Amino acid sequence: MELDIQCEEMSPSRWAELLTTMKSCKTIRLDDCNLSSSNCKDLSSIINTNPSLTELKLNNNELGDAGVEYLCKGLLTPSCSLQKLWLQNCNLTSACCETLCSVLGAQPSLTELHVGDNRLGTAGVKVLCQGMMNPSCKLQKLQLEYCELTADIVEALNAALQSKPTLKELSLSNNTLGDTAVKQLCQGLVEASCNLELLHLENCGITSDSCMEISAVLRNKSSLMDLSVGDNKIGDSGLALLCQGLMHPSCKIQKLWLWDCDLTSASCKDLSRLISTKETLTEISLIDNNLRDSGMEMLCQALKDPKSKLQELWVRECGLTTACCKAVSSALSTNKHLKVLHIGENKLGDAGVELLCEGLMHPNCNIQSLWLGNCDLTAGCCATLATAMATKQCLTELDLSYNPLEDEGIRKICEALKKPSCNVQQLILYDILWSSEVDDELRALEESKPEVKIIS
Repeated sequence: MELDIQCEEMSPSRWAELLTTMKSCKTIRLDDCNLSSSNCKDLSSIINTNPSLTELKLNNNELGDAGVEYLCKGLLTPSCSLQKLWLQNCNLTSACCETLCSVLGAQPSLTELHVGDNRLGTAGVKVLCQGMMNPSCKLQKLQLEYCELTADIVEALNAALQSKPTLKELSLSNNTLGDTAVKQLCQGLVEASCNLELLHLENCGITSDSCMEISAVLRNKSSLMDLSVGDNKIGDSGLALLCQGLMHPSCKIQKLWLWDCDLTSASCKDLSRLISTKETLTEISLIDNNLRDSGMEMLCQALKDPKSKLQELWVRECGLTTACCKAVSSALSTNKHLKVLHIGENKLGDAGVELLCEGLMHPNCNIQSLWLGNCDLTAGCCATLATAMATKQCLTELDLSYNPLEDEGIRKICEALKKPSCNVQQLILYDILWSSEVDDELRALEESKPEVKIIS
């Protein structure tokens, strides 16, 4: 049994009602429910008396250190079987880390700890690392994003990594680590016995200087499937170093996020080689890099290679224009694996989308999600889009936000949605102006096809 509630103010009567339900729940999720430390007293009792409870998610609540102290009393009882604990953005500080450390050392059932977006600081996380080093700790996933960590944390983290072969996921994004610390961390990861599967280092002050060490992790950790180094200024030279590790035969990367990394079209030769030859790679994000049409054309050529198994390509805000759309269309008509294409915030224009739709409607194309927000589109391309929606049954999600489609364009899209052959289940239309008459038509459409969700 699951309890999953979000964004609900808890009255005393409602809380009392839920407590009765919680006594038999396997999963409790109460994100953004205005909970406080007083609610944690009750939750501690639930943890203590409900041995079937394995997941507790309390993100975005003002629990504070006092609330976590109450929770930990329940977590430290022998009857507790909790496996996953989410406490992101709960107004925690280093003061609660001693108690959490005790839980890590005493509760072998706990395999996931998510405490990002809390001001734990380097001192607090050093204490958590002590708990990780306890032989009883079997932690597999540790999320520490936005925890105000500095370079000084790396020595403690590396010591914990050395003693924790169970660890599979480590997220340190949005902490000011810098190159020197990231180099040390990577050296520790290479030496550690853990089979790391996920490493997130977004916005950590990384430049090309530490890319050789990250590349070494990619070469030496064949378990690593998910790497995110977005929002770091690694540049084309850093990407070239990363690709040395990515292209190594032992690297089995599946998901690679490189958004806002100061890449240009010069990187696309290496990226194309990666896309066309690394058959494990299924998802890549290149959002907010100045790839330009010439770079996109190289990527499209790679997508046409039979060895490419890419399923998701994110190229939003990459300086693309109508000029690259013929190449994109050709890739869509050739590649049977690509399911998600985010190409919004590029000046494709009506003519560009007309070309895209040619590829979209090809029998080889299996696109399920297409994002075209803020692409300078007008009602002029909506007839072609409507035809694609009505004929391409694999297409289930379409984003046309921030385009001046007006009543004429929206009506054409609505006509396509009404057709039984159209399988679009989510249509995203943020910041588009239409009349009250069209608004009524959209609401009527949602009522007649309840499986369709129109988000605006």
